[in-house]
Amino acid sequence: QVHLVESGGGLVQAGGSLRLHCAASGNIYDDVYLSWYRQAPGKQREMVAEVQIGMTVYAEFVKDRFTISRDYAESTVDLEMNSLKPEDTAVYYCRYGASTWGQGTQVTVSS
Repeated sequence: QVHLVESGGGLVQAGGSLRLHCAASGNIYDDVYLSWYRQAPGKQREMVAEVQIGMTVYAEFVKDRFTISRDYAESTVDLEMNSLKPEDTAVYYCRYGASTWGQGTQVTVSS
């Protein structure tokens, strides 16, 4: 069974930066995506970025601002978020594969 724990959320001013961290435990395979999703109030959950061996995918709205990085030895995945905008405010979730989710971490960007 896989367990995910996120950390690193918080309150930041527009233009600022935050780094989110997700630690995975259990049977983690390098060829299975570790992903970051987010859900803003009243909106559907959406993919932000995901990574597996040899493949990295970003949502169009975060390209050139966010960077996902994965430590395969430690089974962790980070999301470096720069040039944050108020519309980036959401609960950010880590996901392993298609169905294992963390508890989420709140990111709030003030204008």
